[in-house]
Amino acid sequence: MGRKMSLSAKIGSYTALILMSLIFAIPFYWLVSTSFKTNANINIWPPQIVPHPVTMEHYKKGLESIPFGLYLANTLLICIPTVIGTLISCSLVAYGLSRIQWKAREPIFWVLLSTMIIPYQVVMVPLFNIFTKLGWVDTYLPMIVPAFFGTPFYIFLLRQFFMTIPQGLSEAARLDGCSEFQIYRLIMLPLAKPALATVGLFTFMGMWNEFLQPLIYLFDESRYPLTLGLQMFMGQFGSYFGRLMAMSTLFVLPIIVIFFFAQKTFIQGMTMTGMKQ
Repeated sequence: MGRKMSLSAKIGSYTALILMSLIFAIPFYWLVSTSFKTNANINIWPPQIVPHPVTMEHYKKGLESIPFGLYLANTLLICIPTVIGTLISCSLVAYGLSRIQWKAREPIFWVLLSTMIIPYQVVMVPLFNIFTKLGWVDTYLPMIVPAFFGTPFYIFLLRQFFMTIPQGLSEAARLDGCSEFQIYRLIMLPLAKPALATVGLFTFMGMWNEFLQPLIYLFDESRYPLTLGLQMFMGQFGSYFGRLMAMSTLFVLPIIVIFFFAQKTFIQGMTMTGMKQ
């Protein structure tokens, strides 16, 4: 009886998950399918589920309308250094807050966590004034440099992961003469690859979709990332619905590809984070 109930529960769970997945996938499918429809078939009723005939005209004209390659390169110039800075700074701080015993470690950790409740809108104006005086406005530095000083949420995730690693590994390395930095670099980082991949993916997705910071700090259109480029495209060609759907599809496609390639490591990092031994 118990096995039957367990099987029924599994069937119900999988059915619910499939239905939820389909609900969330419908808008994305509509986005992609509309980008392949002809102008005559986009607004017909009843709506056309499968594009027929299929056309690539919207992609061709959309790529001719905006410098998509330039915006893509600008976005990567922001995302890649930000990911590197976040991984280096957050892993170092998380190691110090989880593997090294020192006075006031716990109070400082809770103070660090408390900064997460401060909305970005509260510090937006002071940060803009600081970056203006530094001469960083209209550059990528205001979005890249802060990543090298750590992010509280990612420090928390990595700290929780580091705490799952047995202390015996660190003690054995110390007996062999390793310094704390060598333990961090040679032992902790290789073991923390799932958590690091999770933080890297979150950071990349966050900067890829970032709209407010580029809008505040960038004035030169040649420096715009994809988010601002897509906004400009909407303002100029918003009535061309097929082109808008095509450019939106190209915008989200890299994130989907990266997630599918890193899916296993990402899920492993999320499930193992917080499992303190």
